[in-house]
Formats: sequence, structure tokens, C-alpha cells
Amino acid sequence: MGDILIGKGDESVFLLPKYANRHGMIAGATGTGKSVSLMLLAEGFSKLGVPVFLADVKGDLAGLSQAGSMNDKLKARLDTLGIADWTPSANPVVFWDIYGKAGHPIRTTISEMGPPLLARLLELNDTQAGVLEVVFKAADDEGLLLLDLKDLRSMLAFASEHAKDISQRYGLVSPASIAAIQRSLLSLEQAGGDSFFGEPALDLVDFMRQDMSGRGVVNILSADQLVLKPKLYTTFLLWMLSELFEKLPEVGDLDQPKLVFFFDEAHLLFDDAPASLRQRVEQVVRLIRSKGVGVYFCSQNPDDLPDVILGQMGNRVQHALRAFTPRDQKAVKAAAQTFARNPKIDVVEAITQLGVGEALVSTLQDGGKPLPVERVLVASPGCRIGTITDTERATVRSRSPIGGKYDTMVDRESAFEILAARTQATAATDDAPKSKTTAGAAAQDGGWLDVAKGMLFGTGRRQGMVEAMAKSAARNAGNQLGRVLLRGVLGSLTKR
Repeated sequence: MGDILIGKGDESVFLLPKYANRHGMIAGATGTGKSVSLMLLAEGFSKLGVPVFLADVKGDLAGLSQAGSMNDKLKARLDTLGIADWTPSANPVVFWDIYGKAGHPIRTTISEMGPPLLARLLELNDTQAGVLEVVFKAADDEGLLLLDLKDLRSMLAFASEHAKDISQRYGLVSPASIAAIQRSLLSLEQAGGDSFFGEPALDLVDFMRQDMSGRGVVNILSADQLVLKPKLYTTFLLWMLSELFEKLPEVGDLDQPKLVFFFDEAHLLFDDAPASLRQRVEQVVRLIRSKGVGVYFCSQNPDDLPDVILGQMGNRVQHALRAFTPRDQKAVKAAAQTFARNPKIDVVEAITQLGVGEALVSTLQDGGKPLPVERVLVASPGCRIGTITDTERATVRSRSPIGGKYDTMVDRESAFEILAARTQATAATDDAPKSKTTAGAAAQDGGWLDVAKGMLFGTGRRQGMVEAMAKSAARNAGNQLGRVLLRGVLGSLTKR
């Protein structure tokens, strides 16, 4: 099984697939070559048959879908690296986009996301987040699926109308907190967040594909607009990690990962994150490697990550840092201390002197031991380094095997429809005396057949007995479903 060549200095440095699920980090200042290193690793995993997911926040990672081309600058680099067998090659790519413009729409449901992540997305305080937990619990117990934003609004209205009963059963639900959540939902919708919720929801199987030649599919999320809404961006990626963590089985140590997940702009994940969420993220990152998933964080400074998570990063690629301020100087020293010592290299000095396309690299070798840090010239991927045209993107998207599955939204019966039916049934019950009078009048006019038909099958204004019985049966089935719903460490559903 081939190793992934990262670069060459005094020695060639490789990333071993066996230890690729021990996570990693790519760090460095803007313009120092982080994107190329990310593309090099993504292409290397794809060649091994390992599917990859990454978010393209600048638009340049889409070049993975196109073959590169030789030029004088590239030839000089290849000669320096001693690579004689470089060949241009495109990677099998599937484009995704929450907004459905630059790729296939990618969605989840409110129920599947769960209250902790949704509370972060809505920027709720602790009290409001607690009320949201209660609303989710009530919906789960009632078997009410919350698929999109209108379902959650209906459930919030239901909770407001039945605040006394719900408060007695689950905990205090205040009208002020519900109103605050409803306002946050409105803000989320105006920011385009409603595009993220609905069906068909993402099936993780579609992320873990290989093409006909056995190469792993590179899933690229168009995030140039999404990253402008940091809470939505980070919540989406956290939800994905949560789904992988909860749904994938334990596999232990494999010869290579089942999936590699690149988390670009990683500092956004921990900015203003509450302590409880940080702890849950740390738990997921620590344990997800046993599911065969490798997580690679990309950021400017290593200290953007909490120490607990940074300690899990067994494979490091450090590009240049600029020590212009006291904080920068502190970051350089902190980064230097994370590498396995090499007596030939003054890491603190080297980090500030690295050129574009150079990096300090340390990877896990046989036995899981870290390689003493090496200063290397990073190798070049076979794909295009740079952006692609709209025509090239459309061509790649048209060849996708899953377009028909996600491109059209589906709106099936969920909390909104069920609660509306309950309201209608209540209104029909309240109108029962009037109906009796109407029935008597109709009988006097000889319209007994119309009356019976209306009672059984309903009229335009109220439902009939048959419809009411069918909906009652559906609600009972939903209640049975609700009793087996479980939520995982980040609040996502673990059993549907």
C-alpha cells in the first residue's frame, strides 16, 4: 500500500495511511501554501481509495476536479524533489452547496441536528437553549418529526399554547424564551439558513464512495459564501462530525481510514463556543478515530485549537508564521514546542524563515512514533492548483451519480401538518352542536345521504370520521416511534 509523499528535505517525508486516522493539522500564515498541502493530502487519500470531505472557503480547492499542467515553475520544483514520474490527473469530485447553486444541495433536518447545535446556530443563551431542549424532548415523545423551520415554528407555537402542561412535565417553558427563539429563527431564515433544513437529508453513504477505478471520491463543499456566516458554517461541519461519530461502527485500527475530513478555518469552530460544546467536540475528536475517520484541522496558528484537541494531532504540516507582534512570537514558540525535536533544526527560527511551498513536517511512523521534524519542499499534486470555470463546474456536476437524489426538495408530513390537523380536529369538535342542527335541517329537506357522506368523509370545512381515525392511528404510531428516539453526544439522532 502506497504512502503519501508530503515533501522532501534532507529526507523524504511520507504520511503513512495506517496512522492517517490519528488526525492532523495544517497551519501557516495566509499565502504560505496551506491550500496546496491540503490538496496534496486529499489527492493522496483519493488515490488510496479513501473518500475525502473538505470545505472550499476560497474557491481554489475546486481545482482538484481538473488535471494540472506542466510549466517551468512546476518543472523546477519537480526536479528539485527528484520526481520524474509526475503526471497530470483529475480527481473524482462531487460538488456540494448548502444553497444548491455551486453543487448538490446538502441538507439535514431539525430533528437530526438536535438542540445543542441548533442552539449554537441560533445564538441562544443558556435559558433559551434549555427551553429548546424541552421543545425537542416534547416533539420526540410525541413522535413529531421536525424536518424544517416551519415544523419548529409550529412546535414552538404548540409549546406556547400548552406551556403549563409542558412545564409540569419537562421543566419551565416561558413565553419570553419561546419568543426569543422565534425571533432567532426569523434571523436564521433571512440569512439563508432555511436552505440547510429539509429533505432529502444527507445520507453519509453518499460521502463514502469510490469511482469505477477504485479511487476515493473527493466531496467539496462550496463555502465561499457560507463562511461569511461563521455560526452556520461551523455548525454544519460539527453536525457532520456528529453524524459520522454516531452512525459509523467501531472498527479499531485499519490499514487506512474509511474517510478523511478536512476542517478549514478551524479557529471559527472554537470562537465564542460555550464550555459544554467544547467538551463535546473534544470527546468526538478523541473517539472518532476508532470509527476509521481522520480529522485534519486547517488554520493559521496552532494555538487556534484547544490544547486537548491539539494533542490529538499526530500528523503536522507547519507552513511559515510571521512574528510581527508579541502574540505572533508567542504563537511561533507554541508551534515549535508541538514538534518532535530534531537537533539539526532550530524550529523557532525555521518557522519564520520558511518560503512559500516549504513546511516543517512531522508524521507518525511505525509504532505510532512521531518523526523528528523535517524541513521540506512540499510536493506538487497532479491536479490544477487554482480555480475552475463555471462551465467546468457544471460539467463535473452533470456527471455526478447522485444528482437525482438531492437536487429536488421533498416536503412530507411532519410536525407542521400534524399539529395543523389537530387544530382542525379541535375546531371541528367545537362546531359539533352546530353540525347537529345543520344535520337536522338537512334531514327535514331529505338530504340524509349528504349528511352521512359529510360525517364519514368530511366537508370542505371540517374533517370526517375516516380522516380523523386515520390521523389518530398515525399519531399513535408516531408516539411509539418517539419512545425509541435517542440522541447522541452532540444531540443528533442515533436511532430513527
